[in-house]
Amino acid sequence: MRADFRYRGRNRHFKPGCPLKPILAFLALLLALPAAAAQLTIELDHASKTWQTEDLLKHPDAQTVQIVDDVSYKRNMTYRAVPLAKLLPGLKPDNHLQAVALDGFAAELTAAPLLETHGARAWLAVEDPAHPWPALAPDKPSAGPFYLVWTDPHAASISPEQWPFQLSAIKQLKTVAERFPALVPDPKLAANDPINQGFAVFQKNCLACHRLNGAGDAQMGPDLNVPYSPTEYFSGDFLKRYIRDPQSLRHWPQAKMPAFTASVLPDGELELLVGYLKHMAGRKQQP
Repeated sequence: MRADFRYRGRNRHFKPGCPLKPILAFLALLLALPAAAAQLTIELDHASKTWQTEDLLKHPDAQTVQIVDDVSYKRNMTYRAVPLAKLLPGLKPDNHLQAVALDGFAAELTAAPLLETHGARAWLAVEDPAHPWPALAPDKPSAGPFYLVWTDPHAASISPEQWPFQLSAIKQLKTVAERFPALVPDPKLAANDPINQGFAVFQKNCLACHRLNGAGDAQMGPDLNVPYSPTEYFSGDFLKRYIRDPQSLRHWPQAKMPAFTASVLPDGELELLVGYLKHMAGRKQQP
C-alpha cells in the first residue's frame, strides 16, 4: 500500500546557543496555518482540465458525504466531495485510468466502477483550506488535498488500493497489459486461466506500490520478480502469511506494507495472486 511522508526537518540539529523558543513558536505557527489551495489535473484522451480547490468546492454537484470506516483514517469521516463520474465526461466503462499521488503512489483503476451511480460510488473528496482535514498520523500530513473515497464500497469489493489520497493527477492511459508487456503471463494461456486471473488480482492490489520485471509506474515497494520473486525465498505458506500480516514475519517500526485481510483479499484471490507470482518467476526479464 502507501508509503508515508516523513517530516524532513525532524532530525535537524540546532547549534549551541540557538534561540530555541522563537524557532519552536515559528514552527507552531506554520502547523497552525490552514492547508493551501491546490490543483488537480484530469487528463483524458479527448479532454484535459486542471481543477482548482475553490472550483471543486463550488462545483454544482459537490455535496457533503459520510464515509463509514474510512480506509486511511480508520474511522468515520465527513467530506465535501464531487461524484468522480461528473469529472470524467465522455469516459467509457472499458477505459483505464491511473490516479497519481504526490508521494509516487500510482493506482491503476478500471473506469467502470468509477462511473457507477448506484451501489459502490466513487467521490473526489476536496480538502477545504479553511477547514483542513486531520493528519493521517503524528508528524504526517492529511489525506488532502484530494482523496478518492467510496460510499458503500463493499457492494463492489473495492480494495484499499482504490482509495488513493494526496492526489495530484488522474490520467487516462492504455491498459496495464498494453503499457507493460513484461507483466503479462504466457500469451498461450486462456483468458480465464487462473494465472491471468491472478494477474488481475496483482494489478488491483500490488501494482500501485510494486513493479515486476522492472515494469510499472510505482516507485515505492521493491520489484517482485527481479532479482528474485518472493515465491523463491518464501517457502511453504510463508508468503501467504506475509501478505496477510507482514509484521508477523518481519517486524520493524518503519514497515510500510499493510496487512491484506481476508475481507480485502479473499483466500481464493490470494491463491490466484501467488499462482501468478510463481508463474512470473519463470518469466524474468531484466529492466
